[in-house]
Amino acid sequence: MKHIVVIGAGPSGLLAAHYAAKQGGKVTILEKNNILGKKLRITGKGRCNITNASDIEALISNIYRNGNFMYSSLYSYTNENLISDLSKYGLKIKIERGNRVFPKSDKALDVVKTLEKMVDDDNINIVFNKAVKKIEHKSNKITGISLSNGEKIYADAVILATGGLSYPLTGSTGDGYTLAKELGHSITRIKPALIGMETSPIPYNSMVGLNLRNISIVLKSNGKKIYDDFGELEFRRYGIDGPVIKSASCFIEDFKENNYEIVLDLKPALSFEKLDSRIQRDFKKYSNKKFEDSLIDLIPRDMIDYILDLSQIERNKPVHQVTKEERLFLTRTIKNIVFDIKKLRPIDEAIVTSGGISVKEINPSTMESKKIEGLYFAGEIVDVDAFTGGYNLQMAFSMGYLAGVNSAIK
Repeated sequence: MKHIVVIGAGPSGLLAAHYAAKQGGKVTILEKNNILGKKLRITGKGRCNITNASDIEALISNIYRNGNFMYSSLYSYTNENLISDLSKYGLKIKIERGNRVFPKSDKALDVVKTLEKMVDDDNINIVFNKAVKKIEHKSNKITGISLSNGEKIYADAVILATGGLSYPLTGSTGDGYTLAKELGHSITRIKPALIGMETSPIPYNSMVGLNLRNISIVLKSNGKKIYDDFGELEFRRYGIDGPVIKSASCFIEDFKENNYEIVLDLKPALSFEKLDSRIQRDFKKYSNKKFEDSLIDLIPRDMIDYILDLSQIERNKPVHQVTKEERLFLTRTIKNIVFDIKKLRPIDEAIVTSGGISVKEINPSTMESKKIEGLYFAGEIVDVDAFTGGYNLQMAFSMGYLAGVNSAIK
């Protein structure tokens, strides 16, 4: 019987362990925390967007980095397979806007408990509070593990599923990169992804926490459009965040060579002409009011002071005295609010880490290293990244499945 050691008890590690055991392997999970799925417990603000219910081609189209590498994984273990497995062990799920799949309870902890049932059912040995110092090999073939306390564990195969660098308090501190590097693997550039942006100007205090729906953004680099999106944006004390901003952050590379800006359109459903007509109707409705009062039907209340300043129209000016030029400038302002991006938020706040083990050095059909026989990779440690919407977790589960099955049968 093959002994398989899984390093890391996150989603990819737990599913890898489950399927390695199903294939007849003797499995040990090494987890340096004292609980399973520590990061998974806080995923999606504690709700856990498990996967996305769209078809596989749609899933792959939402992987912005090395999507082709994921074909074998996602077709071998689909979102339907994942939902079926979790349901079989008692997790009830629901599908929300954008085909995002959540536990019906809205509790990420329930997902962790379900995965825990799966590994308990397999009689897998789980060892907590153990840090791995080195992965041992001989003649480029896995032989075992050395722990920080000097203990050695024999292994026929090792699955490295330690995560990236985001949320280091949950144990994602980049240990896996060091272990892989020592075995001759290349690590691509590590940077935060799916994260907020620090901006100039900083939003007004009244705007902090304001969530805008049905807006559009354009990300520009040195004046050239590189990404656009439609959806939700949230103002923070440091700048801007929310789903569209997190997705846009994936396209930011080098601040030394690029000047980045986000152009926000508050009314993307209206053309310039239709928005101007709408403003004229509001001006007619509030013709005897002050200018600031004429915006109440058009702009969120907490954002009015900001728009007033951008419009350069005196707030107490009677509406019927606002000139055509001022009105047209207001229209342009509402559709073109510019934020200069100073930097991304720190990587320890990122939903995922961009970069990782080079996919050129991993067999996409098995997740086995091309350099060391018996070494497998799964999850965020691999250089594949997707947008928000459940895609990153599905990738982790799918890679975990392939690594688990192949580590036991090869």
